[in-house]
Order: sequence, then C-alpha cells, then structure tokens
Amino acid sequence: MSMSSDPVTAYEPDMESDTVEAIGKTDRPVTERPFADHVFGSHDGLEIFYRHWPAKGGIRRGAILLFHRGHEHSGRMAHLVRELDLPDFDFFAWDARGHGRSKDERRKNETFADTIRDVQCYIEHVRAVHDIPVEEMGLVGQSVGAVQVLGWLHDYAPNIRAASVAAPAFKIKLYVPFARPGLRLMRRFRGNFAVKSYVQPRWLTRDPDRQDSYRADKAITSDISVDMLLGVYDAAERIVADARAIVAPVQVLVAGSDYVVDPDPQHRFFENLASPFKERHIFKGLMHDLLGEWKRTAPVTELRRFMLERFAAPLAMPSLLEADRLGFTRDEYDRLSSPLKPFSLKGVYWRTMRGGVKLGGQLSEGYRLGLDTGFDSGSTLDYVYRNLSEGKGRLGTLIDGNYLNSIGWQGIRKRKVHVEEMLRDGMKRLKEAGLPIRVMDIAAGHGRYVLDAVLTGSVKPDSILLRDFSDLNVTAGRELIEAKGLSQLAQFEKGDAFDPVSLAAVEPHPTLAIVSGLYELFPDNAVVSRSLAGLAAAVPEGGYLVYTGQPWHPQLELIARALTSHRDGRDWVMRRRTQAEMDQLVAAAGFEKVDQRIDPWGIFTVSLACRKIS
Repeated sequence: MSMSSDPVTAYEPDMESDTVEAIGKTDRPVTERPFADHVFGSHDGLEIFYRHWPAKGGIRRGAILLFHRGHEHSGRMAHLVRELDLPDFDFFAWDARGHGRSKDERRKNETFADTIRDVQCYIEHVRAVHDIPVEEMGLVGQSVGAVQVLGWLHDYAPNIRAASVAAPAFKIKLYVPFARPGLRLMRRFRGNFAVKSYVQPRWLTRDPDRQDSYRADKAITSDISVDMLLGVYDAAERIVADARAIVAPVQVLVAGSDYVVDPDPQHRFFENLASPFKERHIFKGLMHDLLGEWKRTAPVTELRRFMLERFAAPLAMPSLLEADRLGFTRDEYDRLSSPLKPFSLKGVYWRTMRGGVKLGGQLSEGYRLGLDTGFDSGSTLDYVYRNLSEGKGRLGTLIDGNYLNSIGWQGIRKRKVHVEEMLRDGMKRLKEAGLPIRVMDIAAGHGRYVLDAVLTGSVKPDSILLRDFSDLNVTAGRELIEAKGLSQLAQFEKGDAFDPVSLAAVEPHPTLAIVSGLYELFPDNAVVSRSLAGLAAAVPEGGYLVYTGQPWHPQLELIARALTSHRDGRDWVMRRRTQAEMDQLVAAAGFEKVDQRIDPWGIFTVSLACRKIS
C-alpha cells in the first residue's frame, strides 16, 4: 500500500523549546488575513454561520475547511489560518448547528445525522458560491467535528483531496458507569433533554491563554441534547466498524494524554481505514484540544505537510469497479453465504430465529407475506410502506407492529421519502431546462413511491412507465394506478431491468429513470453495469437517474440467516456496496451524481445523477 509518509509516528514534545510562542497565540484576531462573515441555508432552512478567509494575492491552490470541537465555534479554530501558513489557500470555518452563531432555540429535535447532512450542504454551498470544486478541498476536524467529517466521507463518498482529523470523538469518556444505557432509558421517558458538559478547560489544553479564553467565551455551548450525544456515539461506532468504506486520503492525529475521549477507537479506525494514503501520528503528553495545545508545533506541522503533499499530488481515487470480486464487502458476503455448523452455538441460535420467523408467520401479516413472497419482494415492500399493523388478535398485531418498526423497515420507509424527494427534484430540473418529463422505473414493485411522488409534487410528468419482472407486481401495480386515478398518465408493463437492449429500446426515451432497491439484491457488478448501460442508452444527455444504495446495515446477518428472498425462497444474503463503489458504477455508465440523501441510521442512500453532456 502506498503511503504519503511513514504511516505511524510518535512525538514527545520538547518541554523547554516547543512552546506556543513558536507558532503564535491562539485567539488573537487574524488581522493579517482578512475574513468575511457569511451564512448558508441548510437542508431544513436553518441558517448556518461561517467565516471565509480568501487566499492572499488572488492565486488559489485550493481550500481548507475547518470543523470545530463540540461546544465550541469557528472562532476557536481561527488561529489555524495563521499558524498553518498557507497563504495561497482559501480557509473556511463554520459554527455547527446549535453552536456559536448557528443557534436556533426553537429547534429542539436536531440529531447528529442532521449535522452530517449539514456538511454536505456546506460543501455544496462553498462549491457553488465560492467556485471551488470538491476535488480541491481539504477538511480538518477536531473531536466531534472530526466525526462529522468522517461521517460525511463514509456516507457521501466525495472525491476530496484530504482530511485530517484530530482526536476524533469516537468514544467520549462519560466516567459514570452505564451512562449510555442510562441516557437511552431516560430518553424514552423524558424525551430529548439537555446534558450538561463536565469538561473543564484544564482537561483540554495546557495553554493558559486558551484556558482563560475558553472560560470567558460566552459563545461556548455548555450543554448538548441527548439525541445529539447518542447520535455521535452511534455514528462513531458505524464509522469505526466500516472504515474500510473510506478511500479518501486521511491523516489521524492522536492526543497522547486525552482525558475527554478514549483513543482506542481512533487506532481501530486507522487500522480499518482503506485509504491508500493514510497516516497516523501520536503526540505524547498533548491533551484533547490537540490543535490548540500549548505545545502544538508538531501536530500543526504534520497537518500542514500532509495537506501540501496531497494538494501537490494528482487526485487519485482507487477504482472500486471490481469490489464485488476483490473487496471487503465480498468477503463479508461470502461469510454470510457460508452455512453454519448445525450444532454450533451460532447454528442453534439462527435455527431458533428461523423458527421464530415461521411462528411469526402464523400470527403476523408482515411475516406471513415475507414467507410467502420473499422479504425482499415488491409485495413486502408495499406492505412496509403502508405501515399498518395486521395480525391475528392482539398478539399478532403486536408482533406485526414490532416487525414493521425494525430498524431496516424504518430505513426503507425513509428511503421511500427520499426517492420521492429526488423524483420531484429531477422533474423540477427537467422543467427548468425545458426538457420533457418522461419517468420510467425499471423495477417498480407496486410503484407506490413513484405514484405518491407524482400526486404530491407541483411539477407533473408528461408520462410514467413502470416496469417489473414479476407478474404479481405488474398486476398489483396496474390496480394501484387505477386506484389513484392515474390511468391516463401511467402504464405498467412487464420488463427485465437487467436487459440493456430492452431498456435502450423504450420509446419515447425516458428523461428521468429510477432504479430503487434493485441493485442491492444482486452481488455482482457485471449485471448492475449491464443495467446501467441500458439506462445510459435510454436516457438522453441532460436527463436524470435516481438510484439507491445500501452502504451499511446493522441487521445484515439477521437478514441472511433468518429471512428468505423472493428468488426461489433462498436465503436473503446481500452484498453491501459502499457509496463510493455505487457512485463509480454509475459514473462509468455516463452519469454524474448531483445530489444525495441518507437516512439517520446510515443504511440506505438515494442519489440523483445527471446524464453527462458530451
């Protein structure tokens, strides 16, 4: 594996000479580098504040975006603009939602997933308003800000230059025994309440000036909502466990004397990280506020070097087109496909679970439908979308309600919402471009999400063509079209989503194609590429594609060991595709991603891509 430098180094600061005076005080105004205050509107309308320091001399090599620690704000990282000494780079620093000048006291139900989507909106804003391509951005995150950065890298798979994360807060030290389960239990009874920070300035840094400024800073946010705190934990566990999905260049800076977060997950993250350009540096004796420490010359110097090296090198992301044969999700798929020894503990456990599913089928309508048609069938998905518990008696209805409320089905319903959003967005873009709006879904199931999007959207399509390979789905879909009064606009026909000739021959050519929940069911990239090639031949330049992905699933083994597929009742074993892999397959077919959504649990993504104009 190629590395930008020695991947692991350990520093011990010189207690006599390596003082903060070597690189400047921490919180003085950056008078030599003028900045401007701005705001941007995030996904839910919240105005988020940020500062922008333009490159000096009018020549810009790229941009560095700074993401502050929890409880803090952009001003606490402003010193890095001077200390990194990169005059030909633009710098940006935001106040994350709920912090600094991005507070809105009316918003009490914000989650950590909201902040990861905020990062995407922020990046898009900087790209559009300041004319900086994503490929020319480097990100720097501290503590919770580091988790935001890495969550965005995992979920959105951007082609950035580099990311440097300092003391990422993968596991905050709460010190109280059983604190997390206790907080979750209290959340059930009290709702989303505020948790006061226990962190003292002396636990963050030995720099006395920075300690004093922290105590005097009225913009410091002293508490955090329990939803936000637990969301950080949940996202961190997912990122550490699935770090192999991240292929962008990443530098990890570890504080050797961290009293705020546990460093062990930082090391596990680095070891799992799949990036061909990764490095880790451990700074003995330095505390959690690593980039604001008294003796921070070493971490700041390493950060500066890493960014310069990555911007000097050509942008090179590894190809994932053969990840179905050579990647880590293939290894995972093979493991889940392998039968268990029948009398092993795991074998007995999963046989018991299968028996429970069959028993559930005697009482719960959802389980019965899954057993009869497959838990991945269009009939099952339509039942999950309707989300109405049905069963024999109270017990059956209760079992069915628990079934419908599983995390996977919650994610599926959120995916439906996001597919409808992307469909409406695609239709709006086509209308603004003066192009006809001809919608085609190549594996529509019953087609409920397409028809619901049409009925609720302000822009109406010229035509809707729904296709599916299942006769059952075609019949049910036609009945749904009739029931919704869309017979004059929509038609449903049988079709093979993996036949590129059939897709290319559709007349008139669709300008907005949809493939939802299909590619996730097939492990091989070759069949997906054939389908995408057919769509590329069908969709004209300037048209759009809505596609879904499943980069993560916490119940993958449960699904593989206990549930059955619509394909001849076989075990429902899925191979995850990372978002980077899915995006590369779509790009190879001639589409360019322009927008994306992901559910709060990081399970299902929905993306909108434009057919490239040659």
